Amino acid sequence: MQRSYDTMMNPPIEELLDRVDSKFSLVTLAARRARHINSYFTHLGDGLGQMVPPQVSSVSRKPLSIGFEEIAADMIVRTEWPDEVAADAEVDEVAAQASTADTPT
Repeated sequence: MQRSYDTMMNPPIEELLDRVDSKFSLVTLAARRARHINSYFTHLGDGLGQMVPPQVSSVSRKPLSIGFEEIAADMIVRTEWPDEVAADAEVDEVAAQASTADTPT
């Protein structure tokens, strides 16, 4: 049985890992979003309008914490690029060929 431990991180890491497929994806998504949020606040008075403002109201004004909160609120979702989808399909095809070659006929 898994025990829940109190952590200093809010939202809890377990909740965040339910939203993504790996820790690497979680860190990558949060870091990219933190860069966007930081750029938004840096260029706030310039009138550029290219960056999306934070999508959640956060007590913490740290960009990485805001990124984690947006992931927990399902505001940020990882999407695959078309070349990633094609590469995954190619890997699946090679694996299928290898598994059929190993089975006796």
